[in-house]
Amino acid sequence: MGKADPNAPVAAPEFVDYSITAPDGVTAGGSRQWITRGQNFVLVYSEPVAGDVLYSGALASEQVVLLIDESSAMTGTGSGQTHTATGPALVVIPPGQAEITSTGTGPIVQLIQSDEEEWAKRASNAESYATPHPRVAPLELWPEPVDGYRWRVYRMADVPDEPTRFGRIFRTRAFMVNFIKPMQGPRDPHKMSPHFHDDFEQCSLIVAGTYVHHIQTPWSTDSTTWRPEDHARVGSPSVTIIPPPTIHTSQAIGSGTNHLIDIFSGPRHD
Repeated sequence: MGKADPNAPVAAPEFVDYSITAPDGVTAGGSRQWITRGQNFVLVYSEPVAGDVLYSGALASEQVVLLIDESSAMTGTGSGQTHTATGPALVVIPPGQAEITSTGTGPIVQLIQSDEEEWAKRASNAESYATPHPRVAPLELWPEPVDGYRWRVYRMADVPDEPTRFGRIFRTRAFMVNFIKPMQGPRDPHKMSPHFHDDFEQCSLIVAGTYVHHIQTPWSTDSTTWRPEDHARVGSPSVTIIPPPTIHTSQAIGSGTNHLIDIFSGPRHD
């Protein structure tokens, strides 16, 4: 990652609860879409209608598609080929022309680099990034794939559980996604995990259940910049952008299924 300014003001976290917020757009086929951005990425959350084209266009960079659950499914075209995938899964689409059609009704998420300016402008919180956040390191792409760009599908069913591993982590040139396994019931309040990141944002995508994001902004010597702690309750679906170097942890409080996915851009070296 590039250089961030550790002496710059700390940005405020952003909470966008799609469960109580009107969509940012509705496709011609009736799919509802919410668009939220961070410093280096744009996230498009779709509640699709089966058979609807969710995306058709060309990008200079890869995009990542998340098929959230068993009812999420897609057909994709690009590079003269047709590709199919059923969730839960992560799909990497190479640069260039592509089309995504939902073949199910489960949620589908697209992750696009924020230097794709037309997409960045469409985000509901675009104004928050009218000036880049100096605490966040600029995106530095990881190397190109050794075997070249191509469509890649990673099914969560093919990733065995390992008790010592926290989630299922996938990296592309611009993204790192931790597709954490859904959990049942509330998180043990005696086993929280407060931590911070020096120079990168964390995007917490809640796709099932109810959570409280606990976020503390470190105090500086300038008391006028101090902020009260955030203990923000969010439903699903929702997106929370957690800025560096705030101390944070997320607590599932729903009695049923709770499921979050952590997203970073660029990929973390740690």
